[in-house]
Amino acid sequence: MGSVLHTLPDGKPVMGVTSLKNLLYVLRHKASDQIEVYDIHTDHLLRQFSVPGLLHMSDMTACAYNVCIYIAGSTDKCVHRVAVSSNDVTKWSVNGSAVGLSVTDTHNVLVTCCDVREIKEFTTDGKLLRRVKPPRKVMSPWHTIQLSSGEFVVSHGGITDPVHSVCLIGSHGHIVKSYGGPKGSGSQQLNVPIHMAVDRNGFVFVADHNNRRVLLSPDLTYVREVVSREQLKWKPWRLYLDVDRRRLYVADNEAKDGNFTTGRVVIISV
Repeated sequence: MGSVLHTLPDGKPVMGVTSLKNLLYVLRHKASDQIEVYDIHTDHLLRQFSVPGLLHMSDMTACAYNVCIYIAGSTDKCVHRVAVSSNDVTKWSVNGSAVGLSVTDTHNVLVTCCDVREIKEFTTDGKLLRRVKPPRKVMSPWHTIQLSSGEFVVSHGGITDPVHSVCLIGSHGHIVKSYGGPKGSGSQQLNVPIHMAVDRNGFVFVADHNNRRVLLSPDLTYVREVVSREQLKWKPWRLYLDVDRRRLYVADNEAKDGNFTTGRVVIISV
């Protein structure tokens, strides 16, 4: 079990967390300045800024190679690219509701589009490189991360879907292995596995949203709880793993009537 090191202040719902150049970026929903910037060593707030054109955001990730932040727009179906050095913003359409983002080892951005059930890979300039259609069992994909092997780890399971799991998809689109199954709260079950983080050893951290916990699976067979509901105030929504410092950042949001109202970031030593 991880231990709580610190908690960033309550505020608007947190839609994404990432870091770049020793700075932590926190994306707040419906805030006048959507992005908060913290010193990653002291957790002190340094500044805030806004990104023009953002409406309903669903995720955020960063690319150290291209020195930029990517923000997913679920309503406008676009990815917004923010150049950190200049705050210049460009965007491109992904022709689907972008619900999850990650960056590949080749510095491209993976966009998971739940509504059209596709995973799309783009260059940092928005050029579509490929589209991956997951197997039919993956009914509502939320987040995708590509491993160094080239395989994909995909979390899936909508509220009405019978199967909620995290699966490893091979290069030919077949499921190699998975954990989860029928929706539930048991030790080997999931209830809306909404977001993930992966370390250098391929260990997968999963935000098990409706079960109010974060699970860790070393090989997609053995699963243990790394963040419990007692360590969270509300429900986990997004994860960011600082691999070098072994810190897991958990976006912890409160929801009322189906809408997020408040959020914070919980920092866990793992």
